Order: sequence, then C-alpha cells, then structure tokens
Amino acid sequence: MDLLCNAYSNSSDEESEPKREPEYQPVIPPPLKRFKPEIPSQNIRTEAPVSGRYISKRERALSAQSSQVPNPEKKTNPNPNHPAVTSPVLGSISDSEIPRDVLSSLRQANSRVSLSQIPKRRAVDLRSHTKAVNALHWSPSHAHLLASAGMDQTVCVWNVWSRDQKIARVFRCHNAAVKDVKWSPQGLSVLFCGYDCASRLIDVEKGIETQIFKEDQVVGVIKFCPDNSNIFLSGGSKGRLRLWDIRSGMVVHEYIRGLDPVLDVEFTINGKQFISSSDVSGSNVSENSIIVWDVSRQVPLSNQVYVEAYTCPSVRCHPFEPCFVAQSNANYIAIFSSSPPFRLDKYKRYESHGVSGFPIKCNFSLDGEKLVSGSSDGSIYFYNYRSSVLVRKIKAYEQACIDVVFHPVLPNVIASCSWNGDVSVFE
Repeated sequence: MDLLCNAYSNSSDEESEPKREPEYQPVIPPPLKRFKPEIPSQNIRTEAPVSGRYISKRERALSAQSSQVPNPEKKTNPNPNHPAVTSPVLGSISDSEIPRDVLSSLRQANSRVSLSQIPKRRAVDLRSHTKAVNALHWSPSHAHLLASAGMDQTVCVWNVWSRDQKIARVFRCHNAAVKDVKWSPQGLSVLFCGYDCASRLIDVEKGIETQIFKEDQVVGVIKFCPDNSNIFLSGGSKGRLRLWDIRSGMVVHEYIRGLDPVLDVEFTINGKQFISSSDVSGSNVSENSIIVWDVSRQVPLSNQVYVEAYTCPSVRCHPFEPCFVAQSNANYIAIFSSSPPFRLDKYKRYESHGVSGFPIKCNFSLDGEKLVSGSSDGSIYFYNYRSSVLVRKIKAYEQACIDVVFHPVLPNVIASCSWNGDVSVFE
C-alpha cells in the first residue's frame, strides 16, 4: 500500500510540474522523433559515386536540389566579367619620369600643328614580347604611353621615354593571341581583342579589367567611333561586324554581308560611314573585298570598290581629304574616293614595299602629307601622299615590319613593330 501511494504521489507531482526532469532514467526509453532537415543537401552523400551503381529516383532528386542550394561559405564574385587585378605594376605611367626636354616637346607640340617630319634614327628599343606583335597604338590623351598587342597573349603598355622602367603594365587577360589594341579616347583605358572570341576594356591605372564583350567569332579588329567615344566597332573571323555601346555592354547594330573574315575596319571622317576589308580568297568573289557601310542604316553603300583578286589587310582614311587607302597583297597601296561612287584612282599607287601575305599596316601622318607602311623585308617606307613618290626607306628589322604609327603630337616620331616581337621608336 505504501508503494502504491508513493507511485501515485510521484505521478501527481509530474503533472503539476511538467518541466521538472525525473531523477532517474526510465527503463524503456521513449521512441526517438525522426529529424527532418530543412535543406535536403545536408543528408546527401558527399563521396564520389561508384561506377555502375544504381542511383534511385529519390537520390537523383535530392542531388538536383542540392546543386541549386547556395553554399554560404563560398565567396563568389558578384560580377564574373570583372575579375581582380590582371597586371602587376611594373613601372610608372606618369610623365614625371620623362626627361625635361622630351616633356617640354610634348607640351609645346600640343599647342601647335606641325608639319610631319621623317625620323632619322632609332631612339628606343622596347623588348618584352616573345612572339610577333600585331598592332601598336599611341595614347591620344597621354602621349608618352604606347600600347602593343602580341601573339604571345599579352598587351604591353610602355612609358616610352621613362628614365627608369619603360614597360609599365603587362596584361594577360586573353587565353590566346591578341590581334588588336586601341586606347580609349576617354583616358587611361585600353580596348583589345583576340583569338579568345572577346574584346576587353582595361583600366590601365588600376590594372583591372572593367568590361568584356564576348562574341561567337575570333575578333580580329576594333575601332572607336570618332564622334562618340562610348561606341566601338568590331570585326571577326565569321564576317560579322558589330557596333558596341560600352555604357550598356550591348550590341547596337550588326552588319552581315558574308562569312569571309574581316581584316580591318575604318570610320570615315564624319563617322557616318565605315569601311571594312575582308579576306575573300576562299570564296573567289573579289567584289566584297572592300565594302563601304552606312552606320545607322546597316546597309552597304558599295561592295564593288576593289574588284581585283587580292585581299587588303589594312584600310586608312585620310585625316582631312575625302579619300582612303587600302594595303593590297599585290604589294602596293591603292587609293579610293570616300564619296560615292567610291572610285579607285587608277593613276596613283604606292608600290615600293612588299606585303607577301603578312598583315602589313599603313598610316597617315598628322598633317596627311606622308603615308608610311611596313614591309615584308623588315623596312619602313615613307611616301609623299600627293605624288606617291618614295621619300625614304629605313631598314628596321630582319623579319617583317607589321605596323608603323605616327605619334599623335610629335611630328618626327613613329613607333613600329616586327614579326619577331620587337617594338621600336624612331625620332
């Protein structure tokens, strides 16, 4: 009787005080509650699946759900198109390292327009590229800086007259050869393109990639619009020409004529038309070798500008007059009118240099009175624009001289590059 009373007393105490734990463990424990996780991925096996093992439908469903659950411990880049620093600071991009006489010449030349002069000597050798250099471009706003694009997958920025380190930046954003490079008119940014099917905009001062413009083709050439620095044109291996807006990162217009690779593009002086050059050697149709396009209407104004069976790796507009020139693989430079009907001048050509299948470029001087061209024999050729007479020839390299560009301020300075990776400045 005493035992029954004690048991009754204990049970009544448990009901009045439900939070009180018993002083002893029951002989038979209560059944455990089954735990249901909120995130199914926590119960999924993490080891690698055994080859040939059967995977149930439930296990496949849980695996699919786990792939959609974000991992809070993994830090992701909020914008994968804007990676971290792409180039270490190798040297200064400031003009404070430039000798006083050169800096004084740069500042004085900015205030006046000088007649072009032919350089007399090699002043600076710039060596970093290990393979052919495809393109050069002087900075229009920071005239002591030069950019070069190479087949070694790099873009180099040179502080040409620096007394210390001449190479300031080396960008290795591309996973393949770089075909072209252009400075942005807006300041210390360069745009370059290549075999990895993309164009990339780089902040040179910070050494970071700010934008990437991906395509479905190898991008061989780029050009900024002369009257809008936010717009650039790209041409590629599938014959597609695209007009991009940097602000939105989107294609504004697309120009499609054929599947022949685009070799070069050039805007006319007013920016309302542009000229494209294509490799038509595979299609046996020479009429599309050079096409003049209307920018806004996206239609060709003429596709029978150059009907000879030769490709033209370079086209350049005269800085003042309504005409343009095209470098022909027939080993001469042809000249055309940039007004309808875009006729070829059959009585004038520049033909002392050689092309021989190399992507040889040509360029006008600041005043438009000189036309300079690289050559397959490694020399630089200077022509009088009006008479087409060869004025001077400078032996620069043992291999082909690919590109030659006049300085944007100093009338007696040019930069050139070669097929073996050398970059030089002549004064």
